[in-house]
Amino acid sequence: MFNILLVDDNKNTRRLMEKVLLQNNYEPILAVDGMEALDILDKKHVDLIILDIMMPRMDGFEFTKALREANCNIPILMVTAREDFADKKMGFLLGADDYMIKPVDEEEMILRIGALLRRSKISNENKLTIGSTTLDYDSITVTSGECSEELPKKEFMLLFKLLSFQNKIFTRRQLMDEIWDMESETDERTVDVHINRLRERFKINDDFEIITVRGLGYKAVKKNESTT
Repeated sequence: MFNILLVDDNKNTRRLMEKVLLQNNYEPILAVDGMEALDILDKKHVDLIILDIMMPRMDGFEFTKALREANCNIPILMVTAREDFADKKMGFLLGADDYMIKPVDEEEMILRIGALLRRSKISNENKLTIGSTTLDYDSITVTSGECSEELPKKEFMLLFKLLSFQNKIFTRRQLMDEIWDMESETDERTVDVHINRLRERFKINDDFEIITVRGLGYKAVKKNESTT
């Protein structure tokens, strides 16, 4: 069972999310602010953190900064009533892994938790395997059968991202923000260029395919799923 640290100063929110987590076979650990959460992390193993921003003593931004400066890579899902893009940008720049606006859709939150936990496992192992294809993050290589190829860093990161969340649609902006510097002046069409290069490299790969979702962005699917 995964331990999920829920950090929120609102008692009703904690109770509701605790119930949802328990119903989905997660073990919730509750904290009212960042200071209490840090104390808990010193004593208990935590697999993922659900984090509010506006809290007394230590808010979500301060907490995230403290964790990342201490080289703690536990996945962080920020859940907050603050909708400003500046807040979202700050959260990601400090090291948050995902961001949801209250009131959250409970089913979507559980799906995001599952995706973050899978990505965390992949990240810790530094390898991702799809069928007979393996992506090695340490060497930025893709191996399929007996063929191994080192990719340019941005292409590898883009492919690793898409394959880590198969069937999930990513907009060009989302991919730019994560793989390129959020303050970069690089045009979003750069994503299209890199996608086309990946398609050309792996056009005969039998394990996956990158699909264009018209008007939205891109997703990676297993080859046999792309025709269904």
